[in-house]
Parts: sequence; structure tokens; C-alpha cells
Amino acid sequence: MDNKFFKNMENKTGVNMKDVFELASSLQGANFKDEATVRNVIKRVSQIANKPVNKETEDKIVQSIVKDGNKLDFGTLAEMLNKK
Repeated sequence: MDNKFFKNMENKTGVNMKDVFELASSLQGANFKDEATVRNVIKRVSQIANKPVNKETEDKIVQSIVKDGNKLDFGTLAEMLNKK
């Protein structure tokens, strides 16, 4: 975490980069066709970003990923979380 770039990102976003890296590492090989796995990822991202996700939004994200086969990445999640 000594990298100045990551420190700047932490300061700008308020998101701990160590948490982001740990989450990314835990996603390696994860089964995104499994609803429980996807819900767990959504909850972890929500906690890391300090942005609550209501049940309706969580259900939409899960449907989009598990049933519709959409790709799961931070950009997709951020876009879904910011839609109101």
C-alpha cells in the first residue's frame, strides 16, 4: 500500500485499496452462476464502498448476472448502484 497512486485513490474515493484487492483475489474462480455467490459479492462491494444496496436493487443485479449472464465487474456494479 505504499504506492502513491493507490493512496491517492483511497483519499479520493474513501475506499480502502487493501479491501478492494482482497475482494478481487477472493473472486478468482468464483461461480457467478450461483445466486448465493453473487449476493455475497454484492454485499461485500456495498460494504467496501459504504453504499447500502436495497433488496430490490440487489435482486436486479442478481438477475442481471445469474439469469441474464451479464459480466460482473466493478464498473457494472457501480452503474447499477447509481441508477435510481
